[in-house]
Amino acid sequence: MTVITCTCCGVELGDVPSMWSFSAPDTWGVPGVGGASFLEEELCFVELPDLDEQHFFIRGLIEVPIRGAQEALTYSVWASLSPAGFARAVEQWEDPDRAAEPPFFGQLANRIPGYPETLRLRVRVHTRRPGLRPLVEVRAHEHPLGVRQRDGIDAHELPEIAAACGG
Repeated sequence: MTVITCTCCGVELGDVPSMWSFSAPDTWGVPGVGGASFLEEELCFVELPDLDEQHFFIRGLIEVPIRGAQEALTYSVWASLSPAGFARAVEQWEDPDRAAEPPFFGQLANRIPGYPETLRLRVRVHTRRPGLRPLVEVRAHEHPLGVRQRDGIDAHELPEIAAACGG
């Protein structure tokens, strides 16, 4: 946490969290997860044998600029990828040139508190060099999360976001 002063109103906000993290995609908690399912720090595979479904996920960061601040509001989230996209991400995992890869198309795999439904929002996942989590770009530009990612927020909005996220 960092002491942040709002540039629009000059109020010092004290220690306000600016990063929120989801430990797993929401699908991880549904009944029937089994088979070869796994949850790692950066990758997840969910097999739902009873439904004959497979889901592939990668962890990434949604960064929302905080106007007048050096840091961003960051959500560490999971995005679903196609089987081919997931295979490519795994194949390129240690490749120093992976940042040159085109973005993967996917869907947000977490419900983020304080927003209208975020589960299954269209996203693009931009890989970066090894050791850095991918950046997740919300493609639903009209959704409040997409608006915030594009336009940023004022620092005085952080306590409301923290309250919605349980902080």
